[in-house]
Amino acid sequence: MVRLVIGSILGGLAQFVVGFIFWGTPLSRIAFAVAPDAQNAALQRALALNLTPTGTGTYHIPWPDTASGTTLHGQGPVALVHFNSAGFPLMDSGALIGGLILSIVATFLIGLALYWITPRVTDFATRAKIVVAVTIATVLYFTIGEPVFNSYLPWTYFIYLAVAEAVGLVVAGLIVARWFLPGPARSAADGVTA
Repeated sequence: MVRLVIGSILGGLAQFVVGFIFWGTPLSRIAFAVAPDAQNAALQRALALNLTPTGTGTYHIPWPDTASGTTLHGQGPVALVHFNSAGFPLMDSGALIGGLILSIVATFLIGLALYWITPRVTDFATRAKIVVAVTIATVLYFTIGEPVFNSYLPWTYFIYLAVAEAVGLVVAGLIVARWFLPGPARSAADGVTA
């Protein structure tokens, strides 16, 4: 189990590095549509004026559960806005530390699942297939599911997010699967792999 913890830390660090490559470099511009500074300032003022009184939260704009909202939603434009009335530094060290801890915990859970099936799945190739299949299934449902179930959401951002998540989780899982799980059982009599 100590090896699994060490592997989780290393896999989590690798996942964290992959996340930095996708989100901390100019590569992240693929995911976002960018408005000019003047439009950003106008939108920020409009958000502050209209959403600050109701507070921090995720807003479906326009809200479709009224007759007027349904009409406005059909006319467009529509948005899903994650709003916070406070300002934050661009690179928040607290969020980075929390993200690293989350990466380590997620990697540990992948490793724990692989550890539980270790007696039946002893070869790296099969473990790798399991890591890839479970990662893709999870990312498809939870990330690609967003624009599937909410057809007004932009596909570009969610496809980019899904690729970033999948690559990070696969890298982390493969590190644990390759170097930090027990190998095939060996016969005590002859040292031959069982």
